[in-house]
Amino acid sequence: MKSSFVVGAALVAALGLSDVRSAEVVRGRRSLVLEGQDARLVVDLAGGSIVDFRFRGLGLNPLNWAAPAEGETQPTGFGHFLCLDRWGPPSDAEGANGMPYHGEATHVEWTLASELRAGDRVAGGEMSARLPMAGLSVKRTLRMATIGATCLVREEVRNENKLGRVFNMVQHPTIGGAFLDETTVVDCNGRKGFAQGGLLPNPEEPSFYWPRALNQDGQTINLRHLTSDPNPNVVSYAIDDDFGWVTAATPGRGLLLGYLWPTRDYPWVSLWRDVRNGHPAARGLEFGTTGLHQPFPILTRKGTIFGRQLFEHLDAGESRTKSYVVFLGKVPTDFGGVGGIQVEKGRLLVSERGRGKERDIVIEIAELP
Repeated sequence: MKSSFVVGAALVAALGLSDVRSAEVVRGRRSLVLEGQDARLVVDLAGGSIVDFRFRGLGLNPLNWAAPAEGETQPTGFGHFLCLDRWGPPSDAEGANGMPYHGEATHVEWTLASELRAGDRVAGGEMSARLPMAGLSVKRTLRMATIGATCLVREEVRNENKLGRVFNMVQHPTIGGAFLDETTVVDCNGRKGFAQGGLLPNPEEPSFYWPRALNQDGQTINLRHLTSDPNPNVVSYAIDDDFGWVTAATPGRGLLLGYLWPTRDYPWVSLWRDVRNGHPAARGLEFGTTGLHQPFPILTRKGTIFGRQLFEHLDAGESRTKSYVVFLGKVPTDFGGVGGIQVEKGRLLVSERGRGKERDIVIEIAELP
């Protein structure tokens, strides 16, 4: 998979931004709306979440989770939100000073800076936010192909402090609503993993390998599926390949949602599961810079798990850019889940587990001007 991000890198280098644009209003909230011939993507500006990604005519949004009531306008995280400058809880002292769970990115207003003007083959925009307590700024650039359903997202984080500091950055896509049911199949290329909530200083034990996990009773379960028992609640896996990916498919709905990213950007994939009234209510398809859901004092003492770092460091004034691709695909009603993803000549080839190439799902991401 070494060529997987050649298309994405070329895309970013070739495209330009132009005039400042005004936000659209979606359900009473200021939003960036990207429209293509085949798909529509909506980004909420009060918290920066990607809250809607759907095929035109299908009417099904996989990221339909925790949406605020119509007319509620305060910043909040829902759908696919960004955890920055941390994943999980602050320390007791930080919490007492007002640092929220998962950091400030969903608690601030994002500014819509620019829109993309590049003919009829791409839609895009640039937005940014500043996290006052963390002293970080983040700039996000989105590029969505108008044909097909793929969007390249790049995020640049800058340390505005006069001193260096540690941080984490975790993407938190969450599926729910009509897309999620007992038949939904989640797949990823995580390798060795552990369940959150283990005893310190070695929370990674006992470990296991995807798609297996151990529940609270020590029983082995298959994390591809979720029915009525959400335990283990959060499981994290290290990625061994050059690129990571995670997908969720609901064959009865004919739809697949997927993400692809460089492992150098995000070496961990974490899966969160929630059940309400005996039925699946949410599944988090998270990927990021850490696999341990703990405050920074614990992360810095622990350092690494399975040879992967649990945090990153930004020096004073330093910036770092990370990227991923989000995509939709149409699947047959007997689809058995994803066995792998390759990029070949401007196309994503999504292979079905246990099937031949004739069942590959081809998602066009042809090079754009």
